[in-house]
Order: sequence, then C-alpha cells, then structure tokens
Amino acid sequence: MARIIGGIGASHSPTIGFAKDTGKHQDPAWKPIFEGFDVIRNWINEKKIDVLFTIYNDHVTSFFFDHYSAFTLGIDDLYVAADEGGGPRAVTPAHGHLGLSQHIAKALVADEFDMSFFQGKAVDHGFLSPLSMLGDEQGPWSGQVVPLQVGVLQFPIPSAKRMWKMGKTLRKAIESYPEDLNVAIMATGGLSHQVHGERAGFLNEEWDAEFLDLLEKQPEKLANMRIAEFAEKGGWEGAEVVMWLIMRGALSDNVKLIHKQNYAPSVTNIATLVFEDLGEAATPDEIEAYRQHLDYELQGAELLKGTYPLTHAVSHANLRINAFLHDLVLPQHRTRFLTDFEALANERGLDDEEKTLIRERKWIEMIRRGVSFFVLEKMAAVLGVPNPQVYASFRGETLEQFLATRKVPITYSVAGGAQAKAMDKAE
Repeated sequence: MARIIGGIGASHSPTIGFAKDTGKHQDPAWKPIFEGFDVIRNWINEKKIDVLFTIYNDHVTSFFFDHYSAFTLGIDDLYVAADEGGGPRAVTPAHGHLGLSQHIAKALVADEFDMSFFQGKAVDHGFLSPLSMLGDEQGPWSGQVVPLQVGVLQFPIPSAKRMWKMGKTLRKAIESYPEDLNVAIMATGGLSHQVHGERAGFLNEEWDAEFLDLLEKQPEKLANMRIAEFAEKGGWEGAEVVMWLIMRGALSDNVKLIHKQNYAPSVTNIATLVFEDLGEAATPDEIEAYRQHLDYELQGAELLKGTYPLTHAVSHANLRINAFLHDLVLPQHRTRFLTDFEALANERGLDDEEKTLIRERKWIEMIRRGVSFFVLEKMAAVLGVPNPQVYASFRGETLEQFLATRKVPITYSVAGGAQAKAMDKAE
C-alpha cells in the first residue's frame, strides 16, 4: 500500500529558480537557500520517496481569471515548464504518477470537494522553483509528482479549515492506493511577503517563526484562523501559506520535526521544513471501507449496455484527438479542417488511426475509443451533419429509422448562423 512518509514545506519564490539557474550556490547572499533545500533533497533520497504530492499556486500563468478554480488537480504524466513572459526555464519536465493522481481525484470528489482537473498545461515557478532544487549535479530528482493547484489569488478562496479538511481526505486517499509507494506531501509558497500596492516589501519574521511552530504543534489553531488574519500577519500574498495546512492535515498528529529554516534576503522570507510522520497507518478494514466509499456513486454503471463513461484514464489516453476536435470552436481551425485536413492533422500529431476515425466519420468507433460526444457534436456541425444522424449512426440505423422512433421527427445541430439555416433548409 502507499504510505505517507512525511511532509515538506518549501517557499516557491522565483528567487529560488533564479539562484539555481544562475549558479549562485556559493554566493553568501544566496547560499542559505541552497543549504535548506540540500536537507530536503537528502531526506527525500534517504527515505526513498517515490512520489511528491505537491501543493502550489499558479501565478496567473496557466490558470487565468477567465476560469479560476479553487482546487485543480493534475492528472497528467508530464509537466513542462511554463513561459512566464521571458521564456521558459531550461528544466527537465516532471513526471506525473497517473494512477495515484486519478485515485486521489476520485477520493476528493467522493468526499465532496468541488474539484477541477488539468492535463496538457505547463507549470510555473509555484511548482518548479522548489522541485528544481531537489536534483543535484547528476540531474533532476528522479521521482514522480502529483500536483494540486490552489486558487489563492482571486477572492473568495477556500478557508484555512477547508485546506485542513482536504489534507485529511488526502491521507485516506493515499493510504487506500494499492501500489507500494513512499509518498511525501510538499506544500509550497510563503512565508511572509507582499508584492503589490504600497505595502509591497512587507515582511514579518516574528509571525513566520510563530506560524512554523504552530504548524508543528498546534495546526488546528491555524486552521481556525481567517484568511484576513493570515494576510494581516504575513502580507497579502503571504496568506498563501494556508496551503501548508493541506500538507499538515495529511499527516498524523504524531510528527517529528527533522528540519526547519527560514531566511529573508529580500522580498520573501524563504523557508524549508521537513516533518517525518510517526503515526499509525490505516488498518486493512479501514482501507477497504474507504475504497468501497470511492466506488459507491458509480457502482453498477459499468453494466449499462452501450454506455462508455469518460473517466480520467480514458480522457488522458485520448486527450490529443479530443483537443483537436474541440478546437473546431475556432474559425481558423474549422477552415483548415475543411480545406486542409491532412496537413492540419499532421501538425497536431494525430496518428493514422485517429485521422482515419475522423476522415471516415466513424462515430461509434470514436465514442468507444474515448472521444467525447460533445466534441463529435462540434465536428458534426462543421460538416453539416445534424445531431440525430450521429445518434442513428451510434445505433447502427439510418437517419429515417432513428427519426421514426421519436415523437417528433426533427433534425437539429449546435451550428449557428448561416450554417444552421443551411442545415435546416437541407432537411
């Protein structure tokens, strides 16, 4: 079974990545940062950590305010560096653990957390600054990751208590995963800092020391604080340390402090922290009961004939073709789809099977493979095919046969404007 070995706290200031990329290891002003991360790296290697569940916030890079979620879990197998404005960092992509991420996703939803999920998105310094410090001169850290992005930059944001509760679910989720894995929970961000407004440059090292002490000994006191209190004590952006309560909530009450350091060279008080978890693991009966809880909502759905649930595993395996068809909402993509399909498909990396499925309009085969109906609906609209014709194809019927089973034999499409009128006229 998977087990939580301990928890890590690490600031994620871009300062950290800058120091590494520019070789500041021995510079007196920067050296304490490296020394703190050296301890983390050595502990990870000593404990043979397989997976880092990494809690971070994106800095309006891959997650913009047009769709901003409270909790967004990565369910991908590769996470590349994002371009934050001046070009991406030259760091090795992080490898995701697909099975564990999908299992945790199921657990968080089962325990009534309203989740979003991401694939195919790059990760910025919130994730990469600390992670990139865990490798050595031989290369990057060789383990896998599961990233959780927390939306803490646009209010309202989840409360500290909500973070704490998520940690409790995270513990149950990891312990119920059947693969033997050593897992560490790494919370990033903080400590005290503010980077906007006339309060820019604010630091509070006294509060930072108190926060780290409470996190170890009285975490529930932190969980009962309001976000405004965190902002007042630690700066507006420093309130992101509420994310550390997810990490602490995932640990048992019985933790051993292995390392604690903070260093405030400039705008952010940069901290590193390691807790070793000494608590008892869940019993086999507790694990089995929780697994049954995870499967409760969909139990039996797999028996529905002619039904193909779009699970995270299916979605990941078919992200490329789904993304290609989804982009038919873009006028320029639609035009090339109709006039230059082969070249467009090659540019987007579609394989021969995917191209054949689309080219020959193999509707049911695409559904069985894991293509969402709602991108097929877009494809049909572009081609001038009404929805009922697609339904008929799924059933192995002609359009006329399908319409004969309806109370009103109508045809329709999601196409708009002139396309809709042309399709209606054709019928």
